[in-house]
Parts: sequence; C-alpha cells; structure tokens
Amino acid sequence: MKLLAALSALLTLTHAASRTEPPAGALVVGGSGSYSKIQDAVNALSTTSTTAQSIFINPGTYKEQVYIPARKAALTIYGYTSNTAAYSSNQVTITQGKSQDDSANNDLTATVRAWSTNFKMYNINMVNTRGKGSQALAISAQADKQGYYACQFKGFQDTVLSQTGAQVFAKSYIEGATDFIFGQHASTWFDGVTIGVLSASVGYITASGRSSSSDANYYVINKSTVQAASGNTVTAGAYYLGRPWGNYARVVFQNTALSAVINSAGWKIWNTGDERTDHVTFAEYGNTGAGASGTRASFSSKLSAPVAITTILGSGYTSWVDTSYLS
Repeated sequence: MKLLAALSALLTLTHAASRTEPPAGALVVGGSGSYSKIQDAVNALSTTSTTAQSIFINPGTYKEQVYIPARKAALTIYGYTSNTAAYSSNQVTITQGKSQDDSANNDLTATVRAWSTNFKMYNINMVNTRGKGSQALAISAQADKQGYYACQFKGFQDTVLSQTGAQVFAKSYIEGATDFIFGQHASTWFDGVTIGVLSASVGYITASGRSSSSDANYYVINKSTVQAASGNTVTAGAYYLGRPWGNYARVVFQNTALSAVINSAGWKIWNTGDERTDHVTFAEYGNTGAGASGTRASFSSKLSAPVAITTILGSGYTSWVDTSYLS
C-alpha cells in the first residue's frame, strides 16, 4: 500500500513539471525573445516546411488576435508555466474583444484562430473580453488533430468553437454563459476540464450544430466538472447541458460532476416553435452531484456504458494526442 502511494506521488511530481525555458529551436516571444508579438512569431514560420515547429511565449498579457494559418508541419505553442499540469499556473494570456458586432463571422471574432492541422497548445489563457450581447470567441479550432492542454478559455457567448476534425481539450478551463462550447463538424473529446458558468438567468453549455445523421460532429465531456465560475453567483437550475443548434445535435456528458447550477431537465430545446429535438442525441452516463439528478428532458437519454475515446478520435489517437493529460 505504501509502495503504491509512493509511486502515485512520484507520478504526480513527474507530471507537475515546470516549463520556464524554450525548447531547442523554438521561436521566442516576449522577455529577451526575438518577437514582442505572438502573431509576428507565427508569421515568421514557414507554411510549406514539413519540419516540426514550435513557439515559446514568456510571461505576460498579449493584447492581440492571433491567426495560425494551415501549414504542412506540426506546430506546438508553449506558454511559460511553473506547472505544466495545471491551468491555474499559467502565466501567458492572449486577450482581445472582437465580436460579431464588428466581424463578418464567428471565426473572425476569436482571440486565437487556429487553422493548422497537427497543432498543440500548452498552458495559455485565451480571453475574449466582449462580454454579454454578441458572439465573441476565445478560440476558433478549425482543423484536424488539434490538442489544447492545461489552457484557459474565457468568454460569455460562443467561447469555444470546435469546428472541424478530431480535437482534444484536456485539463483545461472553459468559461461562458451561452452556447459556449459549439460547432458543426468536429469530433471532440473534452477530458478533465473544468466548465465555469457565469451569472445568468438562463444559460446553455453546449450547442452542437450537427445537421445530418452522416455528419461527424460529436462532443463528449468526460470526467470533468461543471460549476459556477469564481466570483459568480449562479441560481440553482439556471443552466442546461446543451441545446440543439442543429437538428442532429450529438453531445454526451459522462462521469462528470454536475453542481446544482444544472437544471433538473438537463437539456433544452433550441427555441419555442423551433425545437430541433426530433433527431438529437443528448445523453449522460455516470454523472454525479446535485445537477445529475431530476427528471430529464424527454428527448434525452441515459447510456448503459460510457462512450470510448476511440469512438470520438479514432483508434490511432495516441499518435497525436498527448495522453499524459488524459484522465
């Protein structure tokens, strides 16, 4: 028993490493680095090279919108941190306040617009400061094989757009009030994330835009936590796990701790007169907490077994996912 405890402690210490120096070959932003803006470092990278690329960002608040175009090489962006395993230790924040009030579409509002396949991001906070009133994204994830590890995403409406391909959000923090995990085509595994809900009279966590039975869109929130965001007072039952942006919306919450902020119905129609619930898959398995009980909406279901990660990401997911961040 003592041996097992010692091994567990050793594994924890091993994973809880710091990252305060850039890896070999990385472009460096801030501090004594060559770039003062993250976008300048991204622009300096080749989009045609096939050699793996990386950027290291020193501590600071970077007030800019970052666009990461498609490229042939894998790209990893690291944020300075004293603990790579905990988003609470992050010391790099990217922030701006665009919204659809001044942009043509959702993607163009995002603090980080990631269009690159084989893209990883570690220990970075992404914030959209627009607040209530309009769609305003923190991240627009637009390509296959993207992974976000120990990151924070903060907004109010439409915080996280997970749009295309297979994607992972692990050991991260996601904050918002309205449809703040959404998209149309991505198959996304949210693992060990903390979902913080803001003060609102009513709120919706997910909005799957899956529009047909053949579309890949599938969101699974696994071994995570849903709670009121720090400093926010949220009425019991004010939030729903999701509502259907698309007629074939597909979302599962499993083995997740749901606080009292979740309504006993669990799930909600899109709008009165435009319910969009005939073909949805809104399901749960093994959830706990005050928000896991109650009479759920008639169009939702309970699963007899959890959804496997391979169902969402495919059998070869270990070739591109940093599995050390999975629960």
